Amino acid sequence: MGAGKSTVGLALADLLGVGFCDTDHEIVARAGRSVAEIFADEGEQHFREVEAQVVTDVLATHPGVVALGGGAVMTPAVRAALAGHRVVHLSVTPEAGFARVRSSQRPLLRPGPVAGSAGISPEDRYRALLTERAATYRQVADITTDTTGRAPAALADEIARALGVRPASTLRDEGSPP
Repeated sequence: MGAGKSTVGLALADLLGVGFCDTDHEIVARAGRSVAEIFADEGEQHFREVEAQVVTDVLATHPGVVALGGGAVMTPAVRAALAGHRVVHLSVTPEAGFARVRSSQRPLLRPGPVAGSAGISPEDRYRALLTERAATYRQVADITTDTTGRAPAALADEIARALGVRPASTLRDEGSPP
């Protein structure tokens, strides 16, 4: 949350000349409701079940860059679906990440429906989520890069190089089709 998955993912897809899919947006499109509404109406567990179905489908059918929600990899079915895919973990410092999401309506940062969140400030909840998820992120990631204070285009270029992928723009510059 707040690491730049959607922004950097889109920049990477553009650089590579492939499609981009944000699974949170796909969930909203399929459910006809916002993520916050799903959380509020049916709870986090139901959201995670829907998310796992959507992520599994997208990973099986989408040929480009896919951005997952920050908590998606905490679900075993999502981790299983990631097998055979290159996974990039965009890390961010707690301060920078929280600054990016502070004014948003993130369900996991609101007190109420999330177990254990009552009485905890949104910033402390954010820090706790990063800590809870850190080992799993490290486990599933092929590449980790820190997005703190860095431009999306530079991050996309760094990720493309780390993946060993030649960007479409480079291929076109050399006169070859992408």
